[in-house]
Amino acid sequence: MSSPIFIRNASQLVTLQGSSNAPLVKAAMSELGIIENGSIWIVDGVIQDVGKDSELAEKYERRLNEAEVIDACGKLVTPGLVDPHTHLVFAGSRENEFNMRLQGATYMEIMNSGGGIHATTRATKAATHEELFNESYERLNKFLLHGVTTVEAKSGYGMNWETELKQLEVAKELNEKHVIDLVPTFMGAHAVPEEYKENPEAFINLLIDEMIPKVAKLGLAEFNDVFCEHGVFTPEQSKRILEAGKRYGLIPKIHADEIEPYEGAELAAEVGAISADHLLKASEKGMKAMAEKGVVGVLLPGTAYFLMAESANGRKMIDLGVPVALSTDCNPGSSPTVSLPFIMNLGCLKMGMTPSEVITATTINAAHAINRGKEIGSLEVGKKADITIFNVTNYMKLQYSYGVNHTDTVVKNGQVVVRGGHLSEELSFAKR
Repeated sequence: MSSPIFIRNASQLVTLQGSSNAPLVKAAMSELGIIENGSIWIVDGVIQDVGKDSELAEKYERRLNEAEVIDACGKLVTPGLVDPHTHLVFAGSRENEFNMRLQGATYMEIMNSGGGIHATTRATKAATHEELFNESYERLNKFLLHGVTTVEAKSGYGMNWETELKQLEVAKELNEKHVIDLVPTFMGAHAVPEEYKENPEAFINLLIDEMIPKVAKLGLAEFNDVFCEHGVFTPEQSKRILEAGKRYGLIPKIHADEIEPYEGAELAAEVGAISADHLLKASEKGMKAMAEKGVVGVLLPGTAYFLMAESANGRKMIDLGVPVALSTDCNPGSSPTVSLPFIMNLGCLKMGMTPSEVITATTINAAHAINRGKEIGSLEVGKKADITIFNVTNYMKLQYSYGVNHTDTVVKNGQVVVRGGHLSEELSFAKR
């Protein structure tokens, strides 16, 4: 049994209590459950108590001398941030495409000329398992320094069995060896490989008949994702791929309506997807269908920002009852960032969300978008002790002072892994 941890006297303690069974919608996204002068008592990596500092200090008075005390006076304490959409495991860089876009080239023009996803696929195919592991491990360290404690990680830079398998095996090893929890998604349907350009149906059959069954048998993914977009996979093709995954126990996710309206949001509701992501061009009909079915809208304002496109209408989605989450979409082509706090800033500045809504969107709603709402995303008795402490006095200041990493301390599974904005050198980052 490890020593207890007592985080005490936070200026604001954001609990989001009572939201473990379903994501928050509409006005409830602003109900943060704040405790002023709040404290948390942690034992063996699990939250044992949450409340006013005076109450917990009296309750655990006899054990204070054995606890590690973290003084959060003047600071904001939230659940550990959750990033529900990343392409974490990849090789290579595409800064040349950034310059091309600045000169007027579009995302699809770059991809259709052999760049984009295809460029990263070539680099990822050429990389060894060890190279992918080391690069991704360093990215996870940077996520941790920005207050993120759980990350979804997609494959999709292989589009053949060998490389998709390599990406998923790297993600599995990272989950075993890095303190951050990784949630794996199979995304063989990220694009049609160049060798199948004239016969995409053959590739879809390969996905459905061979790759999806193998992924499920090996237990390497929890979700199955597809890029439903004009020039990539049609709604009909996407439905076949997602339904095939469901037959093998893989929960559907979908890249939807990113470049143009394509009925991706409607498809997400139809197949019972846990989330539909991007949604820059989603129709009102699609938004309403998602709200009715409880599909989480995972919005990626960093991608729109980097591609110089108009952001998804987060305000409208929330008002229509869509449970909204936010993510970095960390990838080398359209969102090369690990800063979820900056994404929160963009949620306010570019999508009309409020400071309280973006907190919800990067904690409990993000947790629900990856089927983890009962374990993480709020500060409640019995949940994992995944906690981020920011060096600001209140949650509004976190968004007001934008583009700054305010992360001071991160606790993951009851282990202090970031102290004073730096990785904790005295601790092993392997999971216990």
